[in-house]
Amino acid sequence: MTNQIQVAVLGAGSTMGLPMARNIARSGIPVRGWNRTIEKAKPLEEDGGQVCEAPGDAAAGAGVIVTMLADADAVIGAVEEAVQEASDDVIWLQMSTIGETGTDRCAELAESRSLTLIDAPVLGTKQPAEEGKLVVLASGPEDTRPRVQPIFDAVGQKTIWVGEAGAGTRLKMVANSWVLTVTEGTAETFALAEGLGLDPQLFLDAIEGGGLDLPYLRLKGRAITARNFEPAFRLTLAAKDARLIEESAQRHEIDVPLFSTIRRRMAEGAKEHGDEDFSATYWTSAPKRGKRG
Repeated sequence: MTNQIQVAVLGAGSTMGLPMARNIARSGIPVRGWNRTIEKAKPLEEDGGQVCEAPGDAAAGAGVIVTMLADADAVIGAVEEAVQEASDDVIWLQMSTIGETGTDRCAELAESRSLTLIDAPVLGTKQPAEEGKLVVLASGPEDTRPRVQPIFDAVGQKTIWVGEAGAGTRLKMVANSWVLTVTEGTAETFALAEGLGLDPQLFLDAIEGGGLDLPYLRLKGRAITARNFEPAFRLTLAAKDARLIEESAQRHEIDVPLFSTIRRRMAEGAKEHGDEDFSATYWTSAPKRGKRG
């Protein structure tokens, strides 16, 4: 059954989209990819995938369209063009992080074009995407699962089905709120330690092996200590995700003052360090002597 699926990946040159497309192709599923900057998608050809110049070319005859793009406008624009060439019974796997409002827009488009929408954002950054170890938060019609599970298995180590389309995005907002909270907390904690004249490693030593210890804190802490902000996930995108989380909270009348502060801090940091890893939010809090001159 795997070889009978034709998949179009829109955003096949993005940080997440390229490794996902390559892993789908490596699993034996035929893949056509499109990316606004075509050259970024070219590595897909090394795995037998085809790189196309337009979304419609990628989607021609496809049974599944995967979107992995930066925001809702990019997703909607690409799919509106792609569906003109897609199969009648096409399934749309919307795997980008675009928030509840963006997902609502996708649902409206899917209904107007008779597409079956599966809302399936992922947890993970560049390295898990390259290793095929993402976590897929899937939501949509239950009868579509056999057709799309081989794709999810190719890109992820685990798939969680969470209900009707839209539930996946809501769970992604919750998970992202924790990821961003840990990252901002790590950045401010390390800045505080340095400002007080302490080596942040002493903090890590103090919590080692206890309930407060956390692998992700150590991962981001090492990046901050080494001032190595090679992007696994860019601060600009983290600030965008923080805004989407705050919008969801407001939509459901949930008071989240802590997260509103995190959103503001990441937006501030993104002005200068947006293309660095989101742990570079550290620079907004760094002691003056530690700031870049």
